[in-house]
Amino acid sequence: MTQHVSTPDSAAGAAAGIPAHLRDDVDRLKAEVAALHGELTASELVVWTAGNVSARVPGADLMVIKPSGVAYADLTAENMVVTDLFGTLVEGDFAPSSDTAAHAYVYRHMEHIGGVVHTHSTYATAWAARGEAIPCVLTMMADEFGGEIPVGPFALIGDDSIGQGIVQTLSGSRSPAVLMQNHGPFTVGRDARAAVKAAVLCEEVARTVHISRQLGAPLPIGQAQIDSLYNRYQNVYGQH
Repeated sequence: MTQHVSTPDSAAGAAAGIPAHLRDDVDRLKAEVAALHGELTASELVVWTAGNVSARVPGADLMVIKPSGVAYADLTAENMVVTDLFGTLVEGDFAPSSDTAAHAYVYRHMEHIGGVVHTHSTYATAWAARGEAIPCVLTMMADEFGGEIPVGPFALIGDDSIGQGIVQTLSGSRSPAVLMQNHGPFTVGRDARAAVKAAVLCEEVARTVHISRQLGAPLPIGQAQIDSLYNRYQNVYGQH
């Protein structure tokens, strides 16, 4: 069910919480985050109202995130919500995502992260249900994840326990993705678009490695080769 925030103030009144010098950045990120949710549906990573994308507001302790319980077809820049990095609503007419506390914890403890994504994509979530890391047996995995996609601990929704598990698991890991046990994948990136890319690739490799295991034991890639592939992809591949 869509949750409206009941306050005596109008949305215009809530907008006073956004400093004037951040207005353009916040509006840009609202449009970007709304559009990126369309990438989740296009890649079939989410169903119904599950899943969410958020983006850190540069230079401020704020983030833009999807409202709770709003259908993807109804998401617009105007109904994105802004919270502080403890999940307190700063601007918007709707309650923020139920995963807001997890996203906020990540931003507070991983200052280089500018975007967070959560999905329940089928294959990645199947690995999470098993509590099993996805082994690095594909060059695509070495490129994007720098090794295996790790498993994070089981945690209940509602507070920052999931965020704690994400940070704990990804600290010291090159992977921008973590499979939270019995829950699903969370991905991070320098911005929201990078985090969405990681979510799409996480599901792709989860599916491919699963199919490979139906044929037999996948062949591992040596650590030196993983390091070489990761360095090339991160520092040489593409336009710079």
